[in-house]
Amino acid sequence: MESLNIQELTDVYIIPWGINIVMALAIFIVGRWIARMLLNVVDKMLNKAGMDTMLVSFVHSILNALLLLFIIIASLDQLGVDTTSFIALIGAAGLAVGLALQGSLQNFASGVLLIVFRPFKVGHFIEAGGATGVVEEIGIFSTRMKTGDNREIIVPNGAIYGGTITNNSARDTRRVDMVFGIGYDDDIRKAKELMQAIIDADERILKEPKPLIAVGELADSSVNFNVRPWVNSGDYWGVYFDLNEKIKLAFDDNGISIPYPQMDVHLNKPE
Repeated sequence: MESLNIQELTDVYIIPWGINIVMALAIFIVGRWIARMLLNVVDKMLNKAGMDTMLVSFVHSILNALLLLFIIIASLDQLGVDTTSFIALIGAAGLAVGLALQGSLQNFASGVLLIVFRPFKVGHFIEAGGATGVVEEIGIFSTRMKTGDNREIIVPNGAIYGGTITNNSARDTRRVDMVFGIGYDDDIRKAKELMQAIIDADERILKEPKPLIAVGELADSSVNFNVRPWVNSGDYWGVYFDLNEKIKLAFDDNGISIPYPQMDVHLNKPE
């Protein structure tokens, strides 16, 4: 009788449980092997596509965690464990975490888009997210920039990708837009000749597109010239500052005034 009970116990519980455990282990081992192969393929595809190393590493980690979770659930299901409630619990936990980290997830998604679409690169001078500076690092959640006075600014990626991005370094050339005003009594032709001579003498200013010097406005107190030379992007600020100084000195040496804003006030004398 005792021998029969042991046989029944073996047939009903031990052997099926043993088979299930072996199958669960096989699912886990084979699943991990397939997951590693899949991760290697994804890594090669992303690297071949020129994706950023940080993004490749992050995608690898996320995909590895999801595949591992799938393999564990499949193994538990083979053991007869009810995984329905487990999956529901994971879904609820994921929803709660997503709501709690809504801002961080937005920054993460924006960081991925910045790395994939590359509206700017490290070393570019940009205006974005309410900040202006040279990009030093593009992270998953934030971008680090350096200002002209050597301050460090860390801007959330959500603020950058959700707004207007002005990339001052994206193009090889830039136009320097400047306005110079002279008095109404001054010689317009002479002022234009002086500015043209200064521009022609500066080797940093490109011949094509041709620089523009034209009267842009007859303002209240001055005749305003629009001066718009083209330069290589790296020469922008040097040319901007030099032209301001040289044109002011040339005007002073040749008796051309740069008038202050003026207002005529008429007073009526009481009779």
